[in-house]
Amino acid sequence: MMTDEIIKDSNELEFVVFCIENVAAKLGVDADFVYKALTEQSDILNNYIVPEYEVLHTQSKEYIVDDILRVMVEKGVEV
Repeated sequence: MMTDEIIKDSNELEFVVFCIENVAAKLGVDADFVYKALTEQSDILNNYIVPEYEVLHTQSKEYIVDDILRVMVEKGVEV
């Protein structure tokens, strides 16, 4: 994994929003809760989702959401 990647363009930003909203929907929580979990409780947004954009955005919605949830569990993020 790469570290502390920044969002480079509108495609990556749209993907990040897509990830946050769909993880929130799967968990039945507010998107703000998920954003904080991915940024304040962990480094998942900048150290996993953004750096892995090229691979992740080619996968299905279900795969992406399940993968992010798996990473959240691995990092000890409470969901």
